Amino acid sequence: MLSSKIVADRDFVISALDRRVFGTFVEHMGRCVYGGIYEPGHETADADGFRGDVLELTRELGPTIVRYPGGNFLSGYDWQDGVGPKDQRPVKLDLAWGSTETNQFGTNEFITWCRRADIEPMFAVNLGTRGPDEARHFLEYCNHPGGTLYSDLRKAHGFEEPHNIRFWCLGNEMDGPWQICARTAREYGRIAQETAKVMRWVDPDLELAACGSSARTMDTYAAWEYEVLDQCFDQVDYISLHQYFRNDENDIARYFTVIEDLNAFITEVTAIADAVAARRRSSKRIMLSLDEWNVWYKAHGGEHLRKPGWPEAPPLLEEIYNFEDALIVGGVLITMMNNADRVKSACLAQLVNVIGPIMTETGGPAWRQTIFHPFAQASRHAHGEVLRLKVDSETFSGGDHEAVPYLLATVVRNRDTGACSVFALNRSTDQDMALDVELRGCGVTALTGAEQLHHADLKAINTRDDEAVSPSDNGTAVLNGERLTATLKAQSWNVFTLA
Repeated sequence: MLSSKIVADRDFVISALDRRVFGTFVEHMGRCVYGGIYEPGHETADADGFRGDVLELTRELGPTIVRYPGGNFLSGYDWQDGVGPKDQRPVKLDLAWGSTETNQFGTNEFITWCRRADIEPMFAVNLGTRGPDEARHFLEYCNHPGGTLYSDLRKAHGFEEPHNIRFWCLGNEMDGPWQICARTAREYGRIAQETAKVMRWVDPDLELAACGSSARTMDTYAAWEYEVLDQCFDQVDYISLHQYFRNDENDIARYFTVIEDLNAFITEVTAIADAVAARRRSSKRIMLSLDEWNVWYKAHGGEHLRKPGWPEAPPLLEEIYNFEDALIVGGVLITMMNNADRVKSACLAQLVNVIGPIMTETGGPAWRQTIFHPFAQASRHAHGEVLRLKVDSETFSGGDHEAVPYLLATVVRNRDTGACSVFALNRSTDQDMALDVELRGCGVTALTGAEQLHHADLKAINTRDDEAVSPSDNGTAVLNGERLTATLKAQSWNVFTLA
């Protein structure tokens, strides 16, 4: 059996955890909207056409913020197409995904859905085919109280009160040649600066995120971040990161190390942002928004991206997740929490059907994919401050990485209640691990929960009829004073809660 030791002290804190790291993403792509969150006529649908079964699972998943309406879809989207009477909305071709967009679901439907799900909306403005003028009009429509053209248009559409959307993304993946009206770093940085400026003139109290690189593997990576922030540093609060995790080689040891790549990505972008600040001798710190992330490699190319004939809401990117994918998602969540001083927002992409933790059949049931569970547990139990840990663990090698700790862990403590949550991933596939956690000064008095996500088969999946991968009790956990001990099964994600 492997051995591991964690020392956590309540006075050694990385940062308060911003709960918006438990965000997700809804894009007009495939069956994420139509047949996902919105399906009039479904047996569970309410009067607004929202699927009740998906709403229920969304509340259980626990996302705190949802990014909308894209994604690549954003760069060709006119927000005015999706407001007003539905019988007057135009049907258009979506160049991003080769689909026909009916615009029967738009801004006000999404806001209504967010309110019903009790989730904060994160909106994005089109900086592909559109620009600063459309962005300020869209913001006026959403946030201005009234008495102007666009705010009164919102009222005429049945929404008297402003939507009050605080978090806005300035475009999407503008470095990518696949993007509608892709831009150079200088071009994008300038338009982001001017868009942010006029948006703040409409509503000063906004949080704005500039586009970082579409991936760490882009040829322009790092140079893009520096140039963009050099142009718009004074007007933005965040730089975005996008990362999708792959297991193309079917090598679990290498797969486990993609989590280390994310940690390097966060470290590098933080350094770049701080270099831009240093050039200005500025104390301002740009925060990070990991506003697209997930496992994605099985449903990746060709027919998974486009269907012939411009269909409406075709099945696209419907990744079927297995148990090892859930372990990676758990590791990513731990890594984000351990970088809580700079990662302040994140969006699991996407919510339903399209690389989503929730799957549906159009006209049929909805169910939890394997990756649903670590996200739901983290969102439910991680409240407070992330503690700075001393971790001792044996190591392994995988891919290009050597001496990678088998144990990946974080501890989150609620300063108000003293409650602690310990999240632990055992990355060994063949050895259990003895875990010893010393919680110095944390004041814990009772073990209130011990759950593990484990399956003997790394390729096990969940289906509509069989949830093979789901949390179970870890009966080995014991709290003795300030010391928590437990056995972590090989290849397992674990959550311990203490009062």
